[in-house]
Amino acid sequence: MKCLICKQGDTHPGSVTVTLERGTARLVFKEVPAQVCDNCGEAYVEDAVTTQLLQTAETALQTGIQVEIRAFTAA
Repeated sequence: MKCLICKQGDTHPGSVTVTLERGTARLVFKEVPAQVCDNCGEAYVEDAVTTQLLQTAETALQTGIQVEIRAFTAA
């Protein structure tokens, strides 16, 4: 697909790092699958992956984690 941000590049399968923050907690997910623009680097994460990231983050926050870095693993 054409990038919605730069309108110049095309997106291709890749992976990105996603950082989620709430209050003083910070969770970093590496190797998250996404469509990445070959021109500007903008990343588009599918809805199912976003849902999984948010669920994983919520579970981690409930256990009291303040800072965590993990590799993303698909459900």
